Amino acid sequence: MTGMSAPILTLDKVSKTFGNGPAAVRAARSISFSLHAGRALAVVGESGSGKTTCARIAMREYEPSEGRLLYKGKPVDAAGSKEIADYRRSVQMIFQDPFASLNPAHTIAYHLKRPLMLHRSDIRGAAVDEEIKALLRQVKLDPEIVAPKYPHELSGGQRQRVNIARALAAKPEVIVADEPTSMLDVSVRLGVLNLLSEMKREMNLGLLYITHDIATARYVAEDIAVMYAGQIVEWGNTGKVIDNPAHPYTKLLLSAVPDPDIRFDDPNAQVSSAEADETRRRSAATQETIREVEPDHFVRAA
Repeated sequence: MTGMSAPILTLDKVSKTFGNGPAAVRAARSISFSLHAGRALAVVGESGSGKTTCARIAMREYEPSEGRLLYKGKPVDAAGSKEIADYRRSVQMIFQDPFASLNPAHTIAYHLKRPLMLHRSDIRGAAVDEEIKALLRQVKLDPEIVAPKYPHELSGGQRQRVNIARALAAKPEVIVADEPTSMLDVSVRLGVLNLLSEMKREMNLGLLYITHDIATARYVAEDIAVMYAGQIVEWGNTGKVIDNPAHPYTKLLLSAVPDPDIRFDDPNAQVSSAEADETRRRSAATQETIREVEPDHFVRAA
């Protein structure tokens, strides 16, 4: 990854534990990754793997139990109020449920006006309405039709585009997208993923794309990190990891993907539930050894 810009956002050996004693849950174990302008990192894993915990740490909803969250190289927890305000503007989130994250009592124009008033003191008066129209056009929605409507009057895909527009209103440097298409119809998912990818390129955003669906990582992300039981077990260039998986858990995730574009060692091989359980059991153990499979492709081993 030579020639890459300095990272905007870094998780540096971050761990998060919920509870105490024997019942404690280690949701994230020594997680390290960085987000760079104009690049997307897909964090992939099934429910409970720790990927949403990483997103919530990035959003400062959770404090790390260990390790540091860095913004442009500096620890966020040591920042003053101005730096925290900058961080809140700079790092925006798109949620899984496009309906629950919009207030049903307010129009789409209202939802887009709020972040402009909060984060964009340079825009006032009539310029606000013009900016709302520009934001809706940016996410491929007709402002004349959509701006006066209420959330329930839009489709799921349209609502998620509104959420993307709302995130973009703050002029962010990083977007955290937590399963942004999992509640949408299959027919509109790809359009939303392509839009995120386009925004990343055009606006030079760092994108943290959280998903359980490893197949979609290819559409969105240059880099991938596969998580299981709070650990990143394999990471690197998305194409290399998906085409040449080295960790048993990554292979297990890929075996569940009915995607003809993804190559398997044996396309007829079906993983039995007993094999899957054994892979999960072994993958949950702390894995200290890191091996370089090929340039820009790494794996952990027990």
